[in-house]
Amino acid sequence: MTVAFVTCDLLDDHPEKDIQTLIPSLDGRFFRSYGARKSFGGQIVTVKCFEDNSRVKELLATDGKGKVLVVDGGASMRCALMGDMIAESAVKNNWNGVIIYGCVRDVDAIAELDLGVHALASIPQKSNRKGIGEVDVSLYFGSVTFSSGDYVYADNNGIVVSKEKLVDL
Repeated sequence: MTVAFVTCDLLDDHPEKDIQTLIPSLDGRFFRSYGARKSFGGQIVTVKCFEDNSRVKELLATDGKGKVLVVDGGASMRCALMGDMIAESAVKNNWNGVIIYGCVRDVDAIAELDLGVHALASIPQKSNRKGIGEVDVSLYFGSVTFSSGDYVYADNNGIVVSKEKLVDL
């Protein structure tokens, strides 16, 4: 995979812009990269769901060209909000990436997919599917506000958010 950008450089190259930087929490919650795409970004689509990945599955089955799904899973460590089948759907539907404030599973399979994936951890337990979740709501975690329509950029250095597009991907 080629690296399209480096988040450090985005911050350095745009000092005049209001760019938020996700801050790792003091309790040890750090985002890890799970997908084959090591740098990814795009226009944000948000979903808030707790231990129910119904909306994640629905959204990633739609056209995601130029987009990144940001999921607030409440930092739950009890179940995964995305596995290999949903991640494969995201690739098929041209999503650039998924950022999950929660867990993923099937990490070996996800590591082979041309998709950016950042999550807090992995766990083999699947989530519930009761159709619960809110789409296109503002999310707040890691001292950053994620709003649908804004832009997010992620790599192994971290995650940054801007109201404006910073780079063409």
